[in-house]
Amino acid sequence: MVKRLSQEDPPLVNHESHQGVTLTQHGRERALEIIRHHRLLETFLCTVLDYSWDEVHEEAERLEHYISEKLEDRIAKHLGYPKYDPHGAPIPTKDGQIPEIQYLPLSALESGQSAVVLRVKHDRPDLLRYLASLGIQPNETVTVTEKAPFDGPVHVRVGTQVDQPPQAIGPGVADLVLVRVK
Repeated sequence: MVKRLSQEDPPLVNHESHQGVTLTQHGRERALEIIRHHRLLETFLCTVLDYSWDEVHEEAERLEHYISEKLEDRIAKHLGYPKYDPHGAPIPTKDGQIPEIQYLPLSALESGQSAVVLRVKHDRPDLLRYLASLGIQPNETVTVTEKAPFDGPVHVRVGTQVDQPPQAIGPGVADLVLVRVK
């Protein structure tokens, strides 16, 4: 596969034996275009067709290589040129720009700190359903109420109401929830 990608016209990757593989400029542009298609499709499926955020990844995977630029443009326009997909991942612009966003994993917060969930860095449907059942989704406020030592769970309160009971989340899952401290 690497050999095939390096022999495309123009090449998508540079490959030197025992030196690894790097994307060419054309390869980078093509990769960002596919990421844009994928994230726009996920957003379209959630927003327009009422898919849940745990259903959209596989559907977008099937479609991302086959939509035309005209359809991409119409989807983007219909959605109001969204900047983020349903999981909080930035959507590259038409010209291939993608913003640098400073995230912090939920696991890095200390007890008492509040943050806004910006992104969930995973596409496993069962994990997304689990987080949704706890109310942990992009744009939601979470507060760490307790952190157990020695890689124990992170206890978080979802929302801004103090009467909500805290939820225990394993450290591996807390690493996948990316936040911005309030």
